[in-house]
Amino acid sequence: MQVRERILEAALRLLAARGAHELTQPRVAKAAGVRQSHLTYYFPTRGELLQEVARYSIEKLAGQLGAAKAPSLADGIAAGSADKRRSRVMLGLVTAADQDPAIKKRLRKFIAELRLSMVPVFAAAGLRADAESVAFFHSVIVGCAVLQLARDNAEARAEARRVLAKAAASIAKPG
Repeated sequence: MQVRERILEAALRLLAARGAHELTQPRVAKAAGVRQSHLTYYFPTRGELLQEVARYSIEKLAGQLGAAKAPSLADGIAAGSADKRRSRVMLGLVTAADQDPAIKKRLRKFIAELRLSMVPVFAAAGLRADAESVAFFHSVIVGCAVLQLARDNAEARAEARRVLAKAAASIAKPG
């Protein structure tokens, strides 16, 4: 595993175990087994680290969705959104963006890129892939992920699957 990936994996583990407040460069460097100078070479600021952890986490989910044999896109996304690390990364990034205009600018760009990457996935799943439909479904995903994180039980996960299936049905292409 490359140094950059070790750092990102260590950051995800810290987020899963302790939340965004624990995601400091010294803690991540220690968890990754690298010097802090190595970490800052790849991620000069905490904001850049958070953004790249978010991107890495989403890319991993997209890869899993592409390889998975989930009964539906909604089921695959529901399973991915139940991952506390992704929710904590995004909440940490939103919190950091609220305090730092540079992070907010990067977050806007990240969201635009993420939604653009969702277009072919939606099209392949038989869903409308226009900007409004993608924004709607993305918003539902985020809401389900945050509520699952807050409630953290089987009932919340089952509800998320039902809500995501309903959202997907509402943007299904007429067929």
